Amino acid sequence: MKNGIIAIWAFFIVLLVGCGSSGTSAGDLTGSEPPEATITIGTETYETILGTYCWKNGNKGICVDTAGPEDLLEGKDPIPVKPGEEITFVMGYEPKPNQISVMQFSENGETEVDVKDNRFTAPTEKGIYYYSYGVWWMDEDQENVSNGDAFYAFAIEVQ
Repeated sequence: MKNGIIAIWAFFIVLLVGCGSSGTSAGDLTGSEPPEATITIGTETYETILGTYCWKNGNKGICVDTAGPEDLLEGKDPIPVKPGEEITFVMGYEPKPNQISVMQFSENGETEVDVKDNRFTAPTEKGIYYYSYGVWWMDEDQENVSNGDAFYAFAIEVQ
């Protein structure tokens, strides 16, 4: 049931934000899908899994709906972290997304995570935590119009 709720939540966010039909003044988005996103913990870099997204390149746009983070990461080992360790999001793509949101899913439910300068702190309680890292390339000329959005999934295990 929880995974179904997560998938529905991600789907409704995509519907609310949508894919706009005008270019961003920061420059056109390139590629056929959103760029890769990684996380850095200490000196190690880890991949995330691309989930639900809408992407506009020129006059073409596509929206893809996927399962939530727990289902996307099924069979993959969570990344081991220390309590309170700093986690940094890295995206080698220009233009950078101009809106982000991070949701944490655990046995205690879901919580929005406070992110500053593309960083957040791992929980202090031991356990496995799933994350949805949502990013948007909002149009700078038209209010509430997204030229692209993507949700990336990863999991950590606080040891």
